Amino acid sequence: MKRRAAPGGGLARRRAAPGGLAKRLLVLACGAGSGLAVGGPAGIATGAVVVAVLWWALPRMAAAGAAADLRRAAAALPAAADLLAAALRAGAPPGHAATVVGTAVAGPVGERLVRVGHALRLGDPPALAWAHVADLPGGERVARAAVRSADSGAALARALVRLADELRATRAADADAAARRAGVLVVLPLGLCFLPAFLLAGVVPVVIAVLDGVLG
Repeated sequence: MKRRAAPGGGLARRRAAPGGLAKRLLVLACGAGSGLAVGGPAGIATGAVVVAVLWWALPRMAAAGAAADLRRAAAALPAAADLLAAALRAGAPPGHAATVVGTAVAGPVGERLVRVGHALRLGDPPALAWAHVADLPGGERVARAAVRSADSGAALARALVRLADELRATRAADADAAARRAGVLVVLPLGLCFLPAFLLAGVVPVVIAVLDGVLG
């Protein structure tokens, strides 16, 4: 019976926060080491603080690493799709093309393409083999296109070229939207800073003058 490579988990799941036993033990060891280094009641307090800080910080560091992986994958996937299309046009079988392109691209996208190639060479159905890329940003669309065009390398090459263009356009639109949001977030604090100055320099003197005229 053929062995099949298990589809890869999500990028965020690969960098889980301290929930595993090894990470918990590491956090506790750091806290115990800090406490022993200080010694006495202060050492107990220091160890507790170290454990609390690490327990709070490690999940956020893991989430930041997962977000960076997602950004790299989103940037690399269109180029990988173009390379896959070129390899297929050159006559390479899908499994070999995925392995060669995955080795060249490396990173999160490359890792999954190598798994795709390995699964296809083992004889896995296209739907199962291409599921390895489904957790990447845009990867589900690549998997669907590959499964629909699995019987024709030329059709798959055309689908991948179109998809690469669509992914680039989507990424450009997302970047433009992010830039617009950043502009709004930058202006908001400036407005909050200028509002008190406007009130003090423009509104308060007028109010004082009016009250002085009325009461005087």
